[in-house]
Amino acid sequence: PNTVLVTCIGNLGRTGFLKKEAAFNQQINAILENNKLIGKYIFYQAQSPSFRNQLEKLATGTTVSIVNKKNFETIEIPIPPLETQQAIVSKIEELFSELDKGIAELKTAQQQLKTYRQSVLKSAFEGKLTNDNVKDGELPDGWEMVLITDLAEKDKNSLKAGPFGSSLKKEFYTPSGYKIYGQEQVISGNPYYGDYYINEKKFQELYSCRVKPLDILISLVGTVGKVLLLPHNCEEGIINPRLIKISLNKDIYSPQFFKYYFESSYVKSFYKAETRGTTMDVLNLGIIKTIPFPKPSIVEQHQIVQEIESRLSVADKMEQSIQESLQKAEALRQSILKKAFCGELV
Repeated sequence: PNTVLVTCIGNLGRTGFLKKEAAFNQQINAILENNKLIGKYIFYQAQSPSFRNQLEKLATGTTVSIVNKKNFETIEIPIPPLETQQAIVSKIEELFSELDKGIAELKTAQQQLKTYRQSVLKSAFEGKLTNDNVKDGELPDGWEMVLITDLAEKDKNSLKAGPFGSSLKKEFYTPSGYKIYGQEQVISGNPYYGDYYINEKKFQELYSCRVKPLDILISLVGTVGKVLLLPHNCEEGIINPRLIKISLNKDIYSPQFFKYYFESSYVKSFYKAETRGTTMDVLNLGIIKTIPFPKPSIVEQHQIVQEIESRLSVADKMEQSIQESLQKAEALRQSILKKAFCGELV
């Protein structure tokens, strides 16, 4: 008990504090409490910038960082008298307690924003943002529920899953040419991210998987159901096997309206039960073809998108403010630890 554990392979410098007797493996170095050291003092010391900087400088290994026991023992730490150690621990915990309360409140606010976003989307796709007196469970006048096959362009490749993996091996990649769109672009929300390309010959072979501006890309594996709407200036290219491409008939269905609807909790709950893979969630075109889509007039779709974006832009500003406050809280935590072990806290 009261032993401090420090990870020393891979993710360096993660700390743990034992409350009972335990054993540990070779990925960890331990510092045991003794008659000169209070365990909690070392626990906070191991999280301080000076300790972490020394740890990182001692790391060896090219692909995985490693600090062995011999090097770990060379880390220098200030050791004041026991009563000073205890005073430092008490002061740190007093300050951290207040800091943790603030962080908990920020994270609660983050969760409330998520709930608010879904509430906005729910109201939008029930028609409540653009219609008065809509009854629960009923569609507004002029709305209907349709399938994606009713909304796609009349082209055989308007609903298209990516090619088989054997058709797009890494050996086909080139430094430039036609872009390969994958989950990294969709999950990051950045169509310009990444540098995987294929040449003209391979592009023509996989032409049925090509993308064009305002196409919708949907992630299928792991982080399923994320949507990327390609911009007007997107690079010409194809999708990889982990994506589905949808080309909508934009005269009857807005791509922005589709994106917001597909990322709503209703759609997520609809396909969630169907996406259970053996080791990870998997979505497919067959499931997407069964999802019901609300279809108001194209004019009302554009109105709904404007209403959604005006509300969510406020939420986005609040989210950014919360993120900045959380970063400041972490910086403050490091500042407290730095002062503590420079003798400036007590």
